[in-house]
Amino acid sequence: MRVLTAVQCTGKLHLGNIMSAMFPTIKLSEKEDNDVFVFLADMHSLTTIKNAHELSDNTYYAAACWLALGLDPEKITFYRQSRIKGVCDLTWIINCLTPFPMLANAHAFKSKSQKLSDVNVGLFDYPILMAADILLMQGERVPVGKDQKQHIEIARDVANTFNNTFGEVFVLPKEMIDDKIVLLPGTDGQKMSKSYHNTIDVFDSDEQLYKSVMSIKTDSRRPEEPKQPEECIIFNIYKSIACEQDINSLRNKYLSGGMSYKDAKELLYETIRQKFHSARERFNAFKDDLPMLAKVLQCGEEKAQAVADKTLQKIREILPI
Repeated sequence: MRVLTAVQCTGKLHLGNIMSAMFPTIKLSEKEDNDVFVFLADMHSLTTIKNAHELSDNTYYAAACWLALGLDPEKITFYRQSRIKGVCDLTWIINCLTPFPMLANAHAFKSKSQKLSDVNVGLFDYPILMAADILLMQGERVPVGKDQKQHIEIARDVANTFNNTFGEVFVLPKEMIDDKIVLLPGTDGQKMSKSYHNTIDVFDSDEQLYKSVMSIKTDSRRPEEPKQPEECIIFNIYKSIACEQDINSLRNKYLSGGMSYKDAKELLYETIRQKFHSARERFNAFKDDLPMLAKVLQCGEEKAQAVADKTLQKIREILPI
């Protein structure tokens, strides 16, 4: 089964990305029946980033993160979206088969449609570029959160339209949603997201990591007062990375009283450092080795391009363009 997923290059990857998407994807690659494709969505990132140096830095940063966390380029086809010939060609072809209302109803566009001066055409057309990424690689399953399900439905719809109009070319992709994966809260209690500026970056310096953890919002309960663990941001982040025994221990301390929020934050900080100690060391070795990162990505791009070329050949056999 071909599994395809991506990460945007719009900023630093955070603990929420790692626990909800990156670790599960790497785990999928360990199953022999899965053919996993992971790409860095640098073209998608242009909808928000207009600085070339920033985009390049973010792309290599993301590559270093994936490798540090255990992505094996021998098991996973790992590449930059922008380096694959045919992505933009296919985007235009399926654009011409996509009804305007389908994109006008897409969540990303609707959320900003009240102020169209802030909306670029790239944002409006984002779901079609995403569909082209998936269809060109013949992705069968796409791991996404529930908020991204609509994009996979759009990709499936346009693939079906193409197949019915010109002939069978595309596999119809399906979303892969793991209900066991819980979205992590950010330091302010909202969903952890770069756009909310509430993230915890495990690859930050010790000083910055400590500062981020200490900024987690808490209520006014005193140390000696019992606390409800499931209502606490600190606890909900902690339980995503700690073992069951340690989770239960912290839960009991919350319920019995005598555990200050500062102590809980200290525990979370040390647990993050311990869990990601090896990954942080690898990241620091990888992040400045741009020739190595480029070589890894180029090898993945050669494999991805071979798949893309087969799809493009099928298209050209039935569509004379």
